[in-house]
Amino acid sequence: MLRLNRFLRVPRLFEAFDRTETRTAYPNAFRITKLMLYIFVVIHWNSCLYFALSRYLGFGRDAWVYPDPAQPGFERLRRQYLYSFYFSTLILTTVGDTPMPAQEEEYLFMVGDFLLAVMGFATIMGSMSSVIYNMNTADAAFYPDHALVKKYMKLQHVNRRLQRRVIDWYQHLRINKKMTNEVAILQHLPERLRAEVAVSVHLSTLSRVQIFQNCEASLLEELVLKLQPQTYSPGEYVCRKGDIGREMYIIREGQLAVVADDGITQYAVLGAGLYFGEISIINIKGNMSGNRRTANIKSLGYSDLFCLSKEDLKEVLSEYPQAQAVMEEKGREILLKMNKLDVNAEAAEIALQEATESRLQGLDQQLDDLQTKFARLLAELESSALKIAYRIERLEWQTREWPMPEELVEADNEGEPGEGTS
Repeated sequence: MLRLNRFLRVPRLFEAFDRTETRTAYPNAFRITKLMLYIFVVIHWNSCLYFALSRYLGFGRDAWVYPDPAQPGFERLRRQYLYSFYFSTLILTTVGDTPMPAQEEEYLFMVGDFLLAVMGFATIMGSMSSVIYNMNTADAAFYPDHALVKKYMKLQHVNRRLQRRVIDWYQHLRINKKMTNEVAILQHLPERLRAEVAVSVHLSTLSRVQIFQNCEASLLEELVLKLQPQTYSPGEYVCRKGDIGREMYIIREGQLAVVADDGITQYAVLGAGLYFGEISIINIKGNMSGNRRTANIKSLGYSDLFCLSKEDLKEVLSEYPQAQAVMEEKGREILLKMNKLDVNAEAAEIALQEATESRLQGLDQQLDDLQTKFARLLAELESSALKIAYRIERLEWQTREWPMPEELVEADNEGEPGEGTS
């Protein structure tokens, strides 16, 4: 009996449940299903004990035990099981409407079932609370909490129109299951696994950008980790003309309009898969725009964009100098097509950079010469200090009129330290 659990493979069953809960896409629903299965098994075992106790006490002996199988309809196995299961369910759910026990064994059985029902009720409530808490925790991790923002706007007396826009933005995120904090969600994954997840989700979007085409796969994988999802509400400006460009944008979903300064006249409409601002995050010599935005971009509806900052791109390109040169060359080609590349200014900047590098090389050479001279002076200083120390020690022995040690006598014969023998 003690080894019956090995025959039933109960530990393997629990292990299978844990694996399924980890792999399933609906873990909360699986937890509820598993809880219902446990309840069914407990009621089944309890009904079997009830039927065994009824047989021990005698079928039909009183109203509490199972009726006499000799009566019509109670001799069938299915009826016996369903009656016992129903009776056990009434007791364990504390619904009531059960016959009063008449014998001591019946009282003990009822007391045990009531205690089991109390523990079962506490277990069920705890499990359901855990499921609800996990669901709320997942929502809080995926979507920002709008309650704090609403309270802040109310305390700061923000106008109602702006409050409505903020609330609509939060509702849009929840209704359409959009997340803006992917970095926080994936932060506990190992770096390599996090990179693979990001690549599978965003690499196709990043590879469509012209300036990143034909780049190394490892470079794109690192850039994918730097993409920040952003959602813009209707009528919201992504950038304005004259702003300093610190990031580029890739449209994932929605539509953006290139508008005039009045915010009404539309010059063009950008859709999913397009991008803008890529030139402003690369320092291209001779760029007539000066890394400033050249147009007003406004969201027509709710738009999902990927943002790549200039600092993140610079950090990644520091390890890929060849890719940086290729991207700068592509940027020059784009600026030439747009007639926004000053070739003379570019040549002047290149000449200035070469002159600066040449001057730096000269300074490096001068620094090396100074270090060599300093090392020589330091060696001469050490030699002079050693000579002075020997002279002082020799004078001390002479003034005391004591015979000098053999070392000093040999030094006098061979010459002072630091001097060559003649």
